[in-house]
Amino acid sequence: MSIIRNPYFWVPCILFWANQYLEKIQGLFLPFLHSYLDDLLAIPVVLGITLQIFRWIYAKNKQMVFCRKQVIIGLLYFGFLFEGLLPVWSSIYVRDPFDLVCYGIGAIYFWFFINDRGREKLVTQ
Repeated sequence: MSIIRNPYFWVPCILFWANQYLEKIQGLFLPFLHSYLDDLLAIPVVLGITLQIFRWIYAKNKQMVFCRKQVIIGLLYFGFLFEGLLPVWSSIYVRDPFDLVCYGIGAIYFWFFINDRGREKLVTQ
């Protein structure tokens, strides 16, 4: 199935956009959601968009999926960048170990619900 047609991809996208709208336009900050919702949704949104772009580039392979190693590398990249490097370079960013947990939950969500391979394994097991 195309990522763009997958409702499990759109749920994190809509939640992310709604959260940004409420925070930036409406000025509504719910402390827990402000701190962790974007981190929870980042991996499914970014890897979902990336996977769809790869499918467009490699048109011969419309069923392309990310392997476990690729999803883990994406997870490690986000953790290293947002919890390792950016807090050192800028005082705007703060290290928070729970952010890593949120990235991990987002990666698991991507694997089972957006990345077709994860859903196939879930069904066949």
